[in-house]
Amino acid sequence: MEIDTGEPLPQEAGEPEELSDDLPVEPEIIEKPVTCEAQDAKHLIHCLTVIGQIEGHYVLSARNKTTKYEHIIPALVAVEQDRSVEGLLIILNTVGGDVEAGLALAELIAGMQTPTVSLVVGGGHSIGVPLSCSAKRSFIVPSASMTVHPVRMNGMMLGVPQSLHYIDRMQDRIISFVTRNSRMTEEKLRELMMNPHELATDVGSVLSGEQAVKLGLIDAMGSLSDALEALYQLIESSPARYPDNPES
Repeated sequence: MEIDTGEPLPQEAGEPEELSDDLPVEPEIIEKPVTCEAQDAKHLIHCLTVIGQIEGHYVLSARNKTTKYEHIIPALVAVEQDRSVEGLLIILNTVGGDVEAGLALAELIAGMQTPTVSLVVGGGHSIGVPLSCSAKRSFIVPSASMTVHPVRMNGMMLGVPQSLHYIDRMQDRIISFVTRNSRMTEEKLRELMMNPHELATDVGSVLSGEQAVKLGLIDAMGSLSDALEALYQLIESSPARYPDNPES
């Protein structure tokens, strides 16, 4: 889990490309959320993917596959207020990224009335851990893994006690969220974070899908069909969101 405090990466050296007169200097990019619109679906759901590295306050290299949190936030707001969307399926395969951005997304998902289910495929590492357990039900495929380690900082930082105190408080926020939204105890989570025997160049632990479920970090093992079935059950057992006449 990293807090990016460094300067933006410098652009690669080279001559700039010539601009054509018939092309805009700043092309307009329209982000359109992806909704599962199957022709014979049992329920209308929105599929949200969190992949690559979570980009926060600093722009990452163009070579990096990123999930930009400023794009995900309005998508979550749209899903929550759109009553035609009955559920949210979150598929994660992330290496982590900006701590505050990832935790902000996790808090938004945890606070939704919309039925939510998360599915970890590939990996849910670092700040992907709280994102994985932020949904009302969480699943992980057998081949996936989750890396749990303490908060780290890169870039320039002041070598004063206040810096270490800030990191410690940030870690407490993450631990509090994970323990509130999963069955894992604080003592066990801290033990996994500070394990010095597993990672070659870091402290922390790598959990298999089976271990993540056994320790209570994830609710159950399963794949796409299991996650969809759980989401359908949540939809059918949940009251209507924001009814026109709440007293009826």
